[in-house]
Amino acid sequence: MPQYFGKLPTTNQAWTTVSNVKSVNWENNIVNFDCGDSRLTISVLTPNLIRVRFAPNGEFMPRRSWAVTPDDAEWAITPFAVRETEATIEIETAQIRVCVQREKCRIACFDKANRPFAQDADMGMGWRMGAVAGWKEIAADEHFYGFGERTGFLDKLSEVKTNWTTDALDYDSLTDEMYQAIPFFMALRPQVSYGIFFNTTFWSQFDIGAEQPGIWKMETRGGELDYYIIYGPEPAQILETYTQLTGRMPLPPKWALGYHQCRWSYESENVVRELAKEFRQRRIPCDVIHLDIDYMRGYRVFTWSPQRFSNAAKLISDLAKDGFKTVTIIDPGVKYEPEGNYHVFDEGVENDYFVRKADGTLFHGYVWPEKAVFPDFLRPDVSNWWADLHKSLTDIGVAGIWNDMNEPAINDRPFGDDGEKIWFPLDAPQGGQGDKGTRGQGDKGDIPASFSTHTEVHNLYGLMMAKACYEGLRRHRSSQRSFVLTRSGYAGVQRWSSVWMGDNQSLWEHLEMSLPMLCNMGLSGVGFVGCDIGGFAGNATAELFARWMQVGMLYPLMRGHSAMSTARHEPWVFGDRVENICREYINLRYQLLPYIYSLFWEAATTGAPILRPLLYHFPNDPKTYSLYDQVLLGASLMAAPIYRPGVEHRAVYLPAGTWYDWWSGDRYEGPIHILAHAPLERMPLYVRSGAIVPMQPVSQYVDESPLDEIRLRIWPGNNEYQLFEDDGQTSKYQDNNHSITNIRVFTQASQTVVEIAARVGKWTPPTREAIVELVGVGEQRFQDDGKRHSLQF
Repeated sequence: MPQYFGKLPTTNQAWTTVSNVKSVNWENNIVNFDCGDSRLTISVLTPNLIRVRFAPNGEFMPRRSWAVTPDDAEWAITPFAVRETEATIEIETAQIRVCVQREKCRIACFDKANRPFAQDADMGMGWRMGAVAGWKEIAADEHFYGFGERTGFLDKLSEVKTNWTTDALDYDSLTDEMYQAIPFFMALRPQVSYGIFFNTTFWSQFDIGAEQPGIWKMETRGGELDYYIIYGPEPAQILETYTQLTGRMPLPPKWALGYHQCRWSYESENVVRELAKEFRQRRIPCDVIHLDIDYMRGYRVFTWSPQRFSNAAKLISDLAKDGFKTVTIIDPGVKYEPEGNYHVFDEGVENDYFVRKADGTLFHGYVWPEKAVFPDFLRPDVSNWWADLHKSLTDIGVAGIWNDMNEPAINDRPFGDDGEKIWFPLDAPQGGQGDKGTRGQGDKGDIPASFSTHTEVHNLYGLMMAKACYEGLRRHRSSQRSFVLTRSGYAGVQRWSSVWMGDNQSLWEHLEMSLPMLCNMGLSGVGFVGCDIGGFAGNATAELFARWMQVGMLYPLMRGHSAMSTARHEPWVFGDRVENICREYINLRYQLLPYIYSLFWEAATTGAPILRPLLYHFPNDPKTYSLYDQVLLGASLMAAPIYRPGVEHRAVYLPAGTWYDWWSGDRYEGPIHILAHAPLERMPLYVRSGAIVPMQPVSQYVDESPLDEIRLRIWPGNNEYQLFEDDGQTSKYQDNNHSITNIRVFTQASQTVVEIAARVGKWTPPTREAIVELVGVGEQRFQDDGKRHSLQF
């Protein structure tokens, strides 16, 4: 074997693989396979969704209260057939056929055209001390996407992806473990796609053909193999089913879709007031100001600095009068302060709410307030207590919470020293206290689940903190929708929070990398995502900031943020030219809010991403499979940003169909590559034929004035579109207090016809004028009375 300097030779423990199928039986929606000492079950949940569980020792783990997926019994009954032959057992639904070989218990899936997918490799399933794994074949021309928060390019073929939440400070394109751990991906080739959700909260890893070309592997340090196979055949269907499985985002308040301004830190209320004044005087739209850790008294969460923020309630009230919502940061680390009259610490200790080591001693680490202790969010009583702590903030007008440092990010000594990153001891007990678990399939009744250890729930810490925060804001701002942002999370985090990509850098490489990062998050079910515009660490140049603001206009979460050690990064600090560019693109964002808000409604109801790679809408065009630097905002708008200094031209791929240049109106017939001209003031932007893009006048903040005008920009072609509207603030939309307007454009003889159906729903917009613009042809106007209108051009 080859030798490596400084390395001792190692021999990996051999894998034990599953035995032959000895017998099979089925009841309700579950098919059971007896493999000697091992046990396999396949649950049929929907026509395109099955769950596979394999227990090497024949005993399945209990169901946890924090499971992100519904129990198998909660799904509606799906008809399926079971056929047994001498060699196989076949399970067939209306969409797929699952074939289990009796010899070696190998699993293969087939679509109705008999194309295989998610097909076990020769190893199939196996285990060794501390691990269980499964191996599957990589089909020819198959590509892999999702995996949650990942750096690098869009396609993850030939890469290894580890699922273990980590403070990924100074990450780059080679970083593996990140702030988020979402063990989900989708595989795509022409005519076939499928998704895999690896249902394990333990440390887990995907190897997508890196160790063995042509083979992908999933491995977990949990005691069983538990995964879901979701058949497409296209990405949209996979995501619709995956988010049915793990949940969908709630509709955020409309103001959260505006521009957010943040810095570590705006250190006093005087600085914050001056910031707000600059935005309004310069006529640069902004809806949200974030307050980082320095608003607190000595970094104690749920406190305010009596010197720098002496009257927080008045500050927040004054900001609200000028149209700004206030979002405050909250970390999980609670300052260790016996006899310090610090209510959060005192209540937590009195009620035993903080994580302890296995020997019962209180665990502590070091974060911003130096020595700190940490709530056990896996316990319902702790989560409920934490939720109610937010009342002190919401009572004075805080409209959203930004959860940070919740991987958890901890050092073994004060931050000023050169410490090492740590996390809770892996044997630290968490959860319990009334938590219920259920035995594996076939056993009877509920039993109290024992405490879990941090080994099992590490990846859930940020998710459960975000959930507690969401519940607290819903409870204490019950008449209004709130905004929640988190750095760390697990699968299903979209139910509780939006997500940003952590501490990026003011580098062109990080601007470029932001697009595939956000697209892969969207392909992992998390649609409300963003990156720090301009970069968090380091100093952006004027050119970099201008280009980043153009790209940031596309981010579902549009937030500028920078670190205390850097130069200021507000839109006006780079000179008049860049300020004008920033203003133009933030203005465009606000004009597009009706279009963007309808995309959020689509995400909340179907799980569709808001920012999409081209493969999402062109899954049978292999040219889109590796195309990471062009993105779709919804189905209609496609951007090809500039992400290198000094570049004023770039190649753009336009897939099949007719496309129009947003700025010039030039028409192109795809598929075609073109060379786009992009001076600093222009980000190449294209529109599909038949696009229907609702727009509104520019405002300085979302609720500045009633919307008295709506413009429908329509391009010739054939298309249908749904415009969603509601009050943008409350949860009344859930009681049908919203409206949906169906709009259709089509060509008839030599005319283009625009049909606007009667508005459906209880919500009525303010009196307004509707302007229907057929781009390049002309426009027609009418008073929007909610009735049907048919217009010919």
